[in-house]
Amino acid sequence: MASPNDRAAEVTVSKGFGSKGKSDKKANYWKKNSDRVPGSIKPVYSAQYPPSEIPSHARVVASTKSPSKTTKPKKGDSFAKYEHSTKDIWDVDDDEDLSFSPGPQRPSAHAPTSDRVPLPQADSNDRLNNLAPHTASAVEPSSSPVSKESSHPHIEAPRPASPIHKTSSQPARGESRVGKFEEILGDTNTNLDELRKQSWNGIPDPVRPVAWKLLLGYLPTKSATREETLQRKRAEYFGCVEQYYESRHDQLHIETFRQIHIDIPRTNPLIPMFQDPAVQEIFERILFIWAIRHPASGYVQGINDLVTPFFFVFLSEVVETSVGQLDNYQISKLPEESIKQIEADSYWCTSKLLDGIQDNYTFAQPGIQVKINQLKDLIQRINAPLHKHLDSHNVEYLQFAFRWMNNLLMRELPLGGTIRLWDTYMSENEGFSVFHLYVCAAVLQKYADQILQKSDFQGIMLYLQNLPTKSWKNDDISLLLAEAYSLKYMFADAPKHLGGKKKR
Repeated sequence: MASPNDRAAEVTVSKGFGSKGKSDKKANYWKKNSDRVPGSIKPVYSAQYPPSEIPSHARVVASTKSPSKTTKPKKGDSFAKYEHSTKDIWDVDDDEDLSFSPGPQRPSAHAPTSDRVPLPQADSNDRLNNLAPHTASAVEPSSSPVSKESSHPHIEAPRPASPIHKTSSQPARGESRVGKFEEILGDTNTNLDELRKQSWNGIPDPVRPVAWKLLLGYLPTKSATREETLQRKRAEYFGCVEQYYESRHDQLHIETFRQIHIDIPRTNPLIPMFQDPAVQEIFERILFIWAIRHPASGYVQGINDLVTPFFFVFLSEVVETSVGQLDNYQISKLPEESIKQIEADSYWCTSKLLDGIQDNYTFAQPGIQVKINQLKDLIQRINAPLHKHLDSHNVEYLQFAFRWMNNLLMRELPLGGTIRLWDTYMSENEGFSVFHLYVCAAVLQKYADQILQKSDFQGIMLYLQNLPTKSWKNDDISLLLAEAYSLKYMFADAPKHLGGKKKR
């Protein structure tokens, strides 16, 4: 409330005493500076309110004004107008229809929960004083009467709920994202554009298996036909196994199967589960059937790595646990039907992935050679000193980037990082081919300073073949993807970039 001296000053101004210029200046002070009125309610940016959840003060005041009030305060009585607009801001009944509902009170730092009492009716100053007790420590003390200590130090005013969430307890970011994905995936006809948009920044573990199957085109967008499609495709795969797998020892296929049999134990040797003979046999069947059905390329070393993320993701779907907890899982614990489900789904999704990059694995692997030349051209454009350094020490891009293209960086990243990377690849058009090129360029950019410090061929090659990325977390992958994204759109319209034509 204003002091008596302040009220006297207002009366003086309203009656016209004093010089005209001075009177007008005082009379219009409160009106022009209403946002500076002592005690005016402002949202406090603190840990209680993330930026996206700060309640709008304008909406709160607007929603609590009485529509029946049509008489305006006199022009001279500006403070009375301000007091009228704020004094009843919290005087609402429990059954009144509001645009928000107060969430449960937080435990007070001064009193236990059992000592809580309902908030008594108080005058406007007390209500303003108790508006946000949980953020009091973030507000500096003021000499204004409104900022004096509350007469109810152990009573906490109810906090309005966020306009985004209906409850005062904000759900964890992961829970919120899972709900968004479940809404998209549960739709009668899944919107793939929206799914790609949400998946670019990573897919939560619980919904990743279904999301991957949809993004790769293994499952139809219509939810009503998904189960039927799964049953049909799984039966088709095991029909191929029954028809072709016995021929693995025939003269025509024995060399292919021998190479697969050698490569399987080398797949993720540090993961104990891959030393399980049952798991190795699953991989042998998947790779052999794929080679038989794709005679143009057949089996090529490196394809065995590409099955791994699918196998882990679909295993996590069956056992209902995160991928990071499956390293020592014994697959023999699962019923045979579940194992078959994992195997068939892994086969079909691997096939869908390879359909987009099959020229990487045909004779002489022309797809990889093209991408390595494009990487060389890109680095020359974005980091000429690094390119010159590699060239001056006779380091060929083929010598270190072949594995990056052949294995999609799986040998450079932990399995969890690869899975996170693939979330984005599946969200991008030509993610495993074109966008992967920019990711490789971003890797070189990130470690350019360290590479430039190496003074000989051997030092450069040892560093490039053993990058310090084995312990990367999802945040590191996200930063790498952000850099790759910026590189892609920096050069997307370059007329000679990557052999493409300028867009019109």
